[in-house]
Amino acid sequence: MAEHVIPAGASQRGRKHLLVREYVRSLIVDAEPGSPAPSERDLVEQFGVARMTVRHALDGLVAQGLLERIPGRGTFVTKPLIDMQMRLSSFSEEMERRGKVPESRTLLARRETAGPGLARALEAEVGSPIVHWERLRLADGQPIAIQHVYLSLDTFPRFLDEALPSSLYYWFADQDLMPTWGEDSVVAAVATEEEAEALELEPGAPVLHISRRSFCREVAVEVTRSIYRADRYTLWVPVLRPEHLR
Repeated sequence: MAEHVIPAGASQRGRKHLLVREYVRSLIVDAEPGSPAPSERDLVEQFGVARMTVRHALDGLVAQGLLERIPGRGTFVTKPLIDMQMRLSSFSEEMERRGKVPESRTLLARRETAGPGLARALEAEVGSPIVHWERLRLADGQPIAIQHVYLSLDTFPRFLDEALPSSLYYWFADQDLMPTWGEDSVVAAVATEEEAEALELEPGAPVLHISRRSFCREVAVEVTRSIYRADRYTLWVPVLRPEHLR
């Protein structure tokens, strides 16, 4: 195995674990789930760093869900997680970005009336007609999420009269109402028996509840409430430090 040389200089102090982490990441990115990770001893010898530095690097990959430690056996490659960036894009767009085939199965599509919460979110009157569209979202045939979509029938009066779209955001584009901004909230939860069955989980398994309200300019076009498998999905949120704190 080729020797890695860590550049000298003050700028590298405290960053050796990052070099080790990214090196290990490059080795496991295409590895089969269950493959052993490089041993701590080999990494210590190869990089010439302390064992604590190597442990710190591997801890980062474990925290990201790329590796798992099995007591008494070692550290192994996990099943790949699907990462989704916190941005205003559809499930289909995010899966295609990851090179996966998105799929939807409609579980329910019906006319309902808006209660106070949905009416406020959709900026509609309480009791006004809305669409409730529930779908199972899959990637490469694997269930990832259950998604509940709510639309105002005052805004989209013919939605239920037509064939349901394969991609809601592509359909929004056809209506000239593609969402331009929105609000997301994320809450950790456990799967109910019904959710667990649809997502092929054990009841009580961890899930993420993600609620979204999207707007096209000043028009509220959708409210979605999604339940994601926590073991196959990771949410990526880029952050910036404010200028006045630099």
